[in-house]
Amino acid sequence: MSKSLKFAAVGIDHRHIFGQIQNMLDVGGEFVGWWTEGEPETLSGFVKRFGDQQRVAELDALLDDDGIDLILIAAIPRNRAELAIKAMESGKDVMVDKPGCTSLDQLKAIEECVQRTGRIWSIDFSERFEVASVTKAAALVQEGAIGKVIQTLGMGPHRLNRPSRPDWFFDRASYGGILCDIGSHQIDQFLYFTGSTDAEIRLATVGNYANPDDKGLQDFGEIALQSEHGHAYIRVDWYTPDALPTWGDGRLTILGTEGYIELRKYVDVARDDAIDNLYLVNGTRHEKIDCSDAGYPYFQNLRNDIENRTETAMPQAHAFKVTELALKAQLLAEQAHPEGRWG
Repeated sequence: MSKSLKFAAVGIDHRHIFGQIQNMLDVGGEFVGWWTEGEPETLSGFVKRFGDQQRVAELDALLDDDGIDLILIAAIPRNRAELAIKAMESGKDVMVDKPGCTSLDQLKAIEECVQRTGRIWSIDFSERFEVASVTKAAALVQEGAIGKVIQTLGMGPHRLNRPSRPDWFFDRASYGGILCDIGSHQIDQFLYFTGSTDAEIRLATVGNYANPDDKGLQDFGEIALQSEHGHAYIRVDWYTPDALPTWGDGRLTILGTEGYIELRKYVDVARDDAIDNLYLVNGTRHEKIDCSDAGYPYFQNLRNDIENRTETAMPQAHAFKVTELALKAQLLAEQAHPEGRWG
């Protein structure tokens, strides 16, 4: 890049902000300050890791700084749209944690703001952009290792970790629902790997089966999608047992006409605690592939996009479509439970 890319963090309510910041630092970005409302649960860990950077008392101190190119947002999900719009109207590009917003009205306002300002609104789908095995799988698919992709099977289990969760985590209006939130990861991967620009929602379900006292929590969700290029089944939940050595046994199976790829992203249960486990099976190979050198190209690509006004990290239309599908699936799933009785 011809000049230093300067970025700031706005809203640190979700720990995904740690990865957003670190990965932009790793591609040469300069972290110049941060703002957040109140004292979120993440504050002590954030200060311990990034305490050398200045916390500003007023959001406008960052938004009015013409030297800042990029705003990173991991605020409470219900607040992300408003913050992103303010940042873009101030001439900043935006990388937001998923979900990018929590309602279709918010999404429409974001789309209008992007069109009006010409700024970038990008979502860091960490289950694709911060997982080396997904980077490697993408390369294998592009090489034709499994033929034409016709289905993705995405599993997104998470550990509840109740003592560490803030109040907003249990409030449906604050986090947007389980399909809007976690499900957006798997929708992103389906559209990407099948080369789809749109899809029909064939099934959408949410439930609360293990936490009946938490009326706003949805601890289970599923989606089935179909496009002109392929199919998807998605399952997400908050049931990860305590014995698992990590927060969730996230898996992705990519089915092609000439083979398949299975990713056991965060652990290979009962074998070892290694991450980024990729298995390839096709007409000539059946093997586990090392993904250690695959990297996280999204962040360098985003940096390049900010300078060149391109869309190599993520097409803008893709960010909008993933969010739209997640929100519509969420609403469809809740129609069967209008009073909020998910289970």
